[in-house]
Amino acid sequence: MKLGGLGALSVGTLGATEWTPPPKADITLTIAPVTVEFTPNLVFSTTGYNGTSPGPILRMREGVAQTVDVVNDTDVPEQVHWHGLLLPPELDGAEEEGTPPVPPHGRRRYQFTPKPAGTRWYHTHTMAMADLHRGSYTGQFGFLVIEGRNNPGAYDQEVFLALREWEPYFTALMADADALGPRWPMPERPDVPEISANGLEVSAAFFSNNDKALGAGEPIRVRAGQRVLFHLLNAGAIENRSLALAGHQFHVVALDGNPVPSPQPVDHLVLGPGERVDAYVEMNRPGVWIMGAIEDNVRNAGLGVVVEYAGQRQPPQWLPMGRPVWDYTIFGATQGGTALAPRAPADSIEMVFEKVARAHEDKFNGFLINGKAYPHDGEFVLREGRRYRLTFRNRTNDAHPLHLHRHLFELVEIYGKPTAGIMKDTVVVPRWGRAVVEFVADQPGLTLFHCHIQQHMDYGFKALLKYV
Repeated sequence: MKLGGLGALSVGTLGATEWTPPPKADITLTIAPVTVEFTPNLVFSTTGYNGTSPGPILRMREGVAQTVDVVNDTDVPEQVHWHGLLLPPELDGAEEEGTPPVPPHGRRRYQFTPKPAGTRWYHTHTMAMADLHRGSYTGQFGFLVIEGRNNPGAYDQEVFLALREWEPYFTALMADADALGPRWPMPERPDVPEISANGLEVSAAFFSNNDKALGAGEPIRVRAGQRVLFHLLNAGAIENRSLALAGHQFHVVALDGNPVPSPQPVDHLVLGPGERVDAYVEMNRPGVWIMGAIEDNVRNAGLGVVVEYAGQRQPPQWLPMGRPVWDYTIFGATQGGTALAPRAPADSIEMVFEKVARAHEDKFNGFLINGKAYPHDGEFVLREGRRYRLTFRNRTNDAHPLHLHRHLFELVEIYGKPTAGIMKDTVVVPRWGRAVVEFVADQPGLTLFHCHIQQHMDYGFKALLKYV
């Protein structure tokens, strides 16, 4: 069966006598139980890829066909989502779109031509609900780099860091990390605030960059004068995260793997679950420094890594940071210092997001889009080739990382500011805030839209867009 010219799809079952092993794949991923040595005295059990978490860094060439075999050595069906790739729904890795699962103790072959170039990633896309050992609470994630023809620049070193939390638990007593962010406009805040008791949410006590807590494992070793390119990913399931490298600046060159029109230096980064940032750092301040979360409690619980200059042996230093002010629009296209106006879309779609406290019998919150629960049959309809404007109205007190599958979108307004040229697949809409994105409907088939916080997605924060 041909899938949009991208190759064949096949599913087989390991051990079945009638099944003939296919020719050797370019890449094989095996889903199986793994252990993560968070510190020498603390080891976690989870599920990962090829015996590790994060899984292996996969590198592909844009436009060069790939064959990937996924072997599922667990007792439950699994999905592998190729986040940020433009693939047909049969391959994308979402049950809602009709992607066949990788069966328990079975395998599935993916054949596709990867695009677009940039830092992408792959991860499980199963529902978890109240099971904190399923979905993105597990260690099933890894970087996927689609290498293009253009040279990204001269770098002396390349570092991949995935921000993660471990050992999640349910609680109604959560610090409001979103309130630590900047005071952006709140056009969707109600005149009379909701006073219902909040339901159970998911939190965590341990954090890491990749699989190690701050102070465990090897430091990132650099030399004065080097330019180090960092590929950064929030691979977590729970919360937006901040990151700073004491005494240094990040020079942001790409968001979600897509080059930004106006690269800028910033003191810190903020990434929602699913987001990626590519940024280089000029190593011009010799010493031993901490790259970690701005929040003391999160950094002290593991979210950090030591950056050590050659010849330096002193204890690692952290410099206190102020309130993180993350503004996508500074990376947008400008003309004469003014943000370029976006093109007029052919059609507009509004999405209003609401939270219903303790909507479920298990005391979890529920989420509605335009006052309705998933799947919104027939509500969000696309015509191939047309340009659409999506207006996100966030009428909740959470900042939501919103992901659109199988497409890239252009950010045209956020924080009450216009912008242009910033291409993404995931965007964090502030609490009580608003964002506007535009995209071309050029990937026919069912398209999933959802919040990338696992619990929010599981309990209703998702919708299907359909082509006609």
